[in-house]
Amino acid sequence: MNHTLSPESIAQAACSIEDHWITLDGARMRYLRAGSGPPLLLLHGLLGYSFSWRYALPYLARQATVHAVDMLGVGFSDRPAGLDGGLRASAARLLRFLDAVNVESCDLLGTSHGGAVAMMAAALAPERIQRLILVAPVNPWSHHGKHMAAFLSHPVVAAFFLRIAPNLQFMHGYLLRRLYGDSRRVRPGTLEGYSAPFALPGAFAHELGILRTWKQDLLDLQSVLPRIAGLPTLLIWGAADAAVDPVSAQPLGRQFKDCRILTLDGVGHLPYEEVPEEFNRAVAEFLAARHASVTFHTAEA
Repeated sequence: MNHTLSPESIAQAACSIEDHWITLDGARMRYLRAGSGPPLLLLHGLLGYSFSWRYALPYLARQATVHAVDMLGVGFSDRPAGLDGGLRASAARLLRFLDAVNVESCDLLGTSHGGAVAMMAAALAPERIQRLILVAPVNPWSHHGKHMAAFLSHPVVAAFFLRIAPNLQFMHGYLLRRLYGDSRRVRPGTLEGYSAPFALPGAFAHELGILRTWKQDLLDLQSVLPRIAGLPTLLIWGAADAAVDPVSAQPLGRQFKDCRILTLDGVGHLPYEEVPEEFNRAVAEFLAARHASVTFHTAEA
């Protein structure tokens, strides 16, 4: 397997990626599909969508049938009014998506808030998830973001934010750079790609809905983790992550009986974009290993 492909050459392989739409809960939901083999579902973070996986999807499609979703409420999927942003509701929607695309069980890769949704989905239906790959997942042991979630979900602040945020390109750029360990690694087109859905009506409304139940959702997630303790799990974290505390990898990892932790030095919250070759190789090796032993560098507690 060639592990020296540049992100640009990986992206050029995207000609085989198919753009699909389904109706889920009465709304149109978009997803990308590529490859063949065991099913693998890619789940984006809070301000992301399937665009997040532009370097990972074509690479992982070499060994899996990959689905990369735009969850309802974000990306280019519909944004139904009053959509429940709670963790359980989001996880249940993800499971209904699997039903809609006739996937009985799969490997599940989730990042940031999508990692929390992935864990909750596995807890709701552990028989449907074969393995978990969690990239800096939101979890009960990380205190980053808790105060900001409470602030932004305040009704007055939220109303103001919804009016101004979609048009503040400089704010989008600031947030993006902050998510990288080295902002020089932000490639051309990245900001434009992430900002494109923000121009659609209803931008940020669902994300703010997610923040309203953030604290309770984390307590709920902690209570259900014992249900998935037996799932083989790979945790990937950037050591310079400013969004979800890398220190939380250790207590989260202890919730699983078979968990490997890969820590990437100098990398921020988006390793699949910042160091895609290293990220893709780690995920591909984990998936290919099945039940064989794979050794990764594990962060010290």
